[in-house]
Formats: sequence, C-alpha cells, structure tokens
Amino acid sequence: MVEIILFAPLLGALIAGFGWRITGEKVAMYVTTGLLFLCALLSWIAFFTTPEHAEAHTIFRWIETGSFSADWAVRVDRLTTVMLVVVTTVSALVHLYSMGYMDHDPQWKEGESYKPRFFAYLSFFTFAMLMLVTADNLAQMFFGWEGVGVASYLLIGFYYRKPSAGAAAMKAFIINRVGDFGFLLGMLALFFVTDSIQFDVIFDQAPELAQQSITFLSWDVSAAEIIGFLLFIGAMGKSAQLLLHTWLPDAMEGPTPVSALIHAATMVTAGVFLVCRMSPLYEFAPIATGFITVIGGLTAFFAATVGLVQNDIKRVIAYSTCSQLGYMFAAAGVGVYQAAMFHLFTHAFFKALLFLCAGSVIHAMHHEQDMRAYGGLRKKIPVTFWCMILGTLAITGVGIPLISFGVPFGFAGFVSKDAIIESTFAAHSATGEFAFVLLVIAALFTSFYSWRLIFMTFFGKPRGDHHTFEHAHESPKVMLVPLLVLSVGAVLAGMIWYGGFIGHHWEEFWGEAIFQGAENEVLHHSHDVPVWVKLMPFLAMLIGLVTAWAFYIRTPELPGKLAKAHPAIYQFLLNKWYFDELYAYIFVRPFRWLGRFLWNAGDRSTIDGGINGFAMIFLPMLSRLAGRAQSGYVFHYAFAMIVGLILIITWFAVSGGAH
Repeated sequence: MVEIILFAPLLGALIAGFGWRITGEKVAMYVTTGLLFLCALLSWIAFFTTPEHAEAHTIFRWIETGSFSADWAVRVDRLTTVMLVVVTTVSALVHLYSMGYMDHDPQWKEGESYKPRFFAYLSFFTFAMLMLVTADNLAQMFFGWEGVGVASYLLIGFYYRKPSAGAAAMKAFIINRVGDFGFLLGMLALFFVTDSIQFDVIFDQAPELAQQSITFLSWDVSAAEIIGFLLFIGAMGKSAQLLLHTWLPDAMEGPTPVSALIHAATMVTAGVFLVCRMSPLYEFAPIATGFITVIGGLTAFFAATVGLVQNDIKRVIAYSTCSQLGYMFAAAGVGVYQAAMFHLFTHAFFKALLFLCAGSVIHAMHHEQDMRAYGGLRKKIPVTFWCMILGTLAITGVGIPLISFGVPFGFAGFVSKDAIIESTFAAHSATGEFAFVLLVIAALFTSFYSWRLIFMTFFGKPRGDHHTFEHAHESPKVMLVPLLVLSVGAVLAGMIWYGGFIGHHWEEFWGEAIFQGAENEVLHHSHDVPVWVKLMPFLAMLIGLVTAWAFYIRTPELPGKLAKAHPAIYQFLLNKWYFDELYAYIFVRPFRWLGRFLWNAGDRSTIDGGINGFAMIFLPMLSRLAGRAQSGYVFHYAFAMIVGLILIITWFAVSGGAH
C-alpha cells in the first residue's frame, strides 16, 4: 500500500508532463488530482493501521560499493505515516484548488499549455517529498531531499517570464545548497564512524557516538555533537531557519498553490522531520540540541517582528511560516520531539488554509496582493472570510487553557503551540528559558499581524481601485471545497489528536519512531508547569488581538503616525533586519568582483590579449605559406608527395623500423 502512495504521484507527473499532448490538458489535471486523492485515502488508512514496530519494505538494491550499500526501501512507522497524511492530504487539496486558481492565469497568453506542466511539477514535488519521508537510510533521504529542492526551483520560478521569479528560484536553490552541504557532511561523517547509513544501525550505535570523538580543525569533538550539528545545518536551509531563511519570503513569486504546498506542509517541514527522525542521535548531543533550541527561538522571534509591517498578504503568511517552524525546532531542541511533530501536523492544516484563503482573496481582487488596496471584502467573499477567520483563530492560539486538567479545548494551533511553550519552560535549562521568553513574545506578535491581516483585508472601507472592488466575487466551488476541508482540520486536529501525540498515551502512539533518553522527562514535566506559564500564550494572543483592533479598526490612522514617529525601527523591520543587504555586502559583492577580475584578467587580457594576440601575429604568415603551397599545379603536388615518401623511408631506415 505504501508503495502505491509513493509511486502514484510519479506516475501522475509522467502522464501530465509527457503525455498531455495525447490525453489533453483536462485529462492530465484530472489524472494527477485523482491519483493524489487516492494517495491521501491510502495514507489515512496507513495512519490508522500503523504497525507497533518499524517495518521496512525493500524495493531493490540501489547502491553497493565496497562496504557501502543502500537499498531503496520504504520505512513504515508512526513518523512516516504522520508525514504521509500531511503531505498527501495537503497536496491533494492543492491539486484540486489549482484546477480553479490556474484556470485563467493572467501570466500566460491564450493558447499556451502551462497547466499540464504545473500539475506535473506539483506531482513530482509530492513524489520527492514522499521519497524523503519514507526513507530507510540517509542516502535515500538525501535523494528525496535534493528532489524536493529541484521541484521547488521549478515551482517557484514557474512564471519564467518574470525576472523576479527566476531570481527567487535561483536564490532558493543556492541557499538550500548551502544547507545541503552540511547534510552531506553529516551523512559522510556518520558513515565514517558507523560504517553504515541505515537508520537502525545508526540508532543502535548512537550511545557509542557520544563516547567517540572526531578530530576537526585540530579539535577533538564528540562525534554525536558534530554530526548532530552538521545535520541541523541541512535542516536550517530546508526549513528556513535564521541565517538561511532569506529564500523563503522571495519564494512567494510562485503561484499561490505552490506557496501552500511548499510552505505549509511539505518542503519547509523536512528539516523538522529530519531532527525528529534522528532523535536517537540528538538525545546524546546536548550541545547540538541547545543550539537548535536557540536558533528555533530566535527564528520565531525574528520572523514575527518582520511580519508586523509587511504589506503583501502572501509575505505576511510566509514570515508566519518561518516563525512557526522556529517553534517546532525549539520543541525538538529541548527533547520534546512529539510536540514538534504535533505542531507540524496541526500547522499543515491551518497554514495551508491561510495560504489558499489568501489565494482566494488575490483571485477575487484580480491578482492584487497589497493589503493596502483591500478593505471591506467580508461581504464580497463571505466563505473565504469565515475560513480565513478559522485559520487565524488556529494560528493565534485561541482556546481555553484547560490542558492542565487533561481537557484540551481550542483550535489546532492553540493546543500544539502552547505545548511547545510549556515544554521550553519545563526544560529548566538556560537555552530553554531563553526560547520560552522569545516564543511568548512571538506569540503576541503572531496574534497582532494575523489579526492585522484580517482587519486590513476584510474590514473598513475599500482602499484600492473601486472598479476592482465592485467586481470582486467569491471563488468557484473547486477552490472553496479545499478551504472547507482544511477548516475542519484547523478547528479539530489539535483536540482530537492531543492524547496520542503529546498526551499520556504518547508512548503507545509513537512506538519506536521517537526515542527519548532515560533522563529526558521534559514532556512529562510540561504537563505540570505553573498556571501562569499556561496562561502566558493566551494572554499574549489577547494582547495582540486587542492591539490590532485598536490600530486598524478603532484608530486606523495610528499605524501611519507610529511609523513616522519611529522611522528607523519601521525601516529596520520593513527591510527584514537588512539580512539581504548584509549578505549582498559579504557574499554577493566579493564574488561579483572576483568574477569581473577573472573576466578582465583571465578572459580579456590572457585569452583575448595573449593567445588571440599571438594568433593574430602568426596566422597571417602561416596562411601566406599555406597559400603558396596550394599553387594548383600537378607537378608541385607530385613533388611534395615524393619528398614526403623519401622522408618516411629515411625515418624508418634511421630508427631501425625497417628489417
């Protein structure tokens, strides 16, 4: 069954990509979408029938050389089935949504067949992601990891006529290669110390890795620590953590369904999945996990601050994704991998919902993305409005803090996000306390910018083009059905699966998929944190909501006055802490200077000026001699042949070649 889930999207991609001229555009779209819904159905069946112990189904021997061997095998355990549900469900709904969204895309001329290519890319991306999450060894995971990178490049740069889309695709591809190099080094280091890249072999030797050391730059470093750090570098790139995050907001250049697929449930969560999959290793690498906790907290805080002032509706949600990924890594860093995966699971529903709702708004406003041109849309697109309200209630963490009594009651984000915040406090470590403070502040900012988006888009008077507003209309049913389905997940997912993911039944739910050391009792202690800790996220949400209401409903001129009063802070946040400018100064400019230097000194001076100059001097002389030799007289050619024959006979006679 899992093999069908894995290969059905690949089959759909091949049919849509290469066979659409035979089948037609609509058949290509229906086939890819239908196969993804089949995968989603089978994934839910696999989720509810997950075996107690991990199972691996070998498809064939992939690589074998010396002591290195890697099978293409499908690993089935709780981690795998959770990711199967997330990936296939969101991908299926995105495929369905795209049938309406891409129907009259203004980026393309009449008669151009872009739809089959788009659906082929979506299905190929899904196949690569499924390769990643079903991997039984690091080589197979790396193959899926790189496949996801290639597919994301194609999807982000789908509007290839736009220079900004091409630049965004290149940026995502290059920055991810930086992280992938860390992943590759970590994988090679694991093979060096364990002589294997099979998960079971690595996990069995994980305690010994803590006792081994690797010499790195003349330092003897714990093997578990350095490997854990290198693998996390790969996770940082793929999951857009601070320092390797700059590709994520620019990826909004792709079509909105791409944003929902990449930034909600699939590509960006690959790093979180990697850390949780390698939990047996990270349990013996406290320094690496401390680093993960700090980076997670900083990312959540940084992205939340930038989201406060963004005006592009998709960029606001993109920075929200970056921030929520920080929450997941903070949870994994303190050893509560269950909470990280729980938030990954719930986040998939409400973030995909928010992106697809944003696409519905953009569709209604004739592809206008600036929220300053919106206003008063709640009566024009009521279904989209209420679905987006549900998504916002989920991401901001609206609920009643009764989890301490074993009664979780609230939207999906409330249940999972609060569990992470409580876990960082319960870790009772310096890095955990640092992350706790940043995550609470990030929760306040998340509430503010999320409700800011709602108020600017759906409330107040129309601020943009009057004609566009008057002709705004609700999206077709093919786009609304995915919104309604995801709304159910955004409301109920947290309450339904709280007990299994992070409740008292987590051990039987997760089985062997997640490992916790004997001394790791953070999840247990998180249920007993003080009441004020449990109330902090709720209060942060409330403060953010009230502040957004005061700024954009009660006194709408206040944000402009505040921005003028503090221009330095406003520009600092609007320009995303100037990370792009800093990287341009440190990396881009020096490499451009090096390129110009090599062009001038190497190409123009050495090749054009030297070699070509040498040729310009001697070529005329040689051409004159060659021209004289080609006289056209037969006796000249006969004489040359005789001279050549004499030289050959003489050579053989002198060298002893003739006997």
